[in-house]
Amino acid sequence: MHARLDRWAIVAALVGVPLVAAALIPLRGHVENTNIALIMVVVVVAVACSGSRLAAILAALSAAFWYEFFFTVPFNSPSINRGDDALSAVLLLVVGLTVGQLSVWARRQADEARQSRADIGRIHRAADLASRGESAERVVAAVAAQLREVLVLRDCRFDPGPADPLLARIDPRGEVRWGDLAWATESMGLPAKGVTLEVSGGGRVLGTYTLVPTPGELIEPDRLVVAVALAHQAGAALSGFQTT
Repeated sequence: MHARLDRWAIVAALVGVPLVAAALIPLRGHVENTNIALIMVVVVVAVACSGSRLAAILAALSAAFWYEFFFTVPFNSPSINRGDDALSAVLLLVVGLTVGQLSVWARRQADEARQSRADIGRIHRAADLASRGESAERVVAAVAAQLREVLVLRDCRFDPGPADPLLARIDPRGEVRWGDLAWATESMGLPAKGVTLEVSGGGRVLGTYTLVPTPGELIEPDRLVVAVALAHQAGAALSGFQTT
C-alpha cells in the first residue's frame, strides 16, 4: 500500500505541482507573490503528507522552481531580479523540505505503532491458546506461524532438543549472535543459513525453532524481542504438557 501511495505522490510532485503553478498564472499581478507562495506550500504539504521523502523533496524543488519561473521578474525565466522574490522561493523550498521530513517521521511513527499493536496481539493469541487448554503441539505450531509473520520468514520449523551449534541464534535478550559475533539484523537481515531460537521451560531446553529468513529482509531489533516472547509462550505450553 505504501509503495503505491509513494508512486502517486511522486507523480503528483512531478506533474501536479507544475500544473497547479500554471493554473495560478492568471492571478499574476493581481495577488501578492507571497500569497502565491503560500498556495504552493499547501500543494507541497499535500504531496508530503503521503510520507514519501523522495516525493516531498521533488515537490519542494518543483514548487520552488515553478514559482520563480512563473511569478518572479523576469517572468517565464528561472532567474530572479528582486530580493523579496528570491527569499520567497528559498523559504518555499525550505518549508517544503521540512514538511517532507516531518511527514516521513509521522508515517514511520504510525507504522511502528501499528506494528507494536500487531505484535502484542500475536503474543496475546499465543497465550490465549495455552490458557484455553489447547495442546502443546497446537501452541507450538501457532507460535511458528506467528514467527513466520513477525520475522518475515520463508520457513519456520520446530524440533525437540537443543539448537544446531553451527547456526546463528537469537539469545534471550533478542539479539542475534553467531558465536561471539553480534549480527546487526537491522542492516543485514537474518543470516542466510538460518537462525535458531531455543524454547525453554522448567529450567531446561525443550526444543528449538529453526528460522529460514527471506533474503534481503531487514529485521528491526524490536521484532526479535517479540520472537523471544512468542517462544516463551511455546515453552510454557510444552513445560505444562510435560509435567502433567
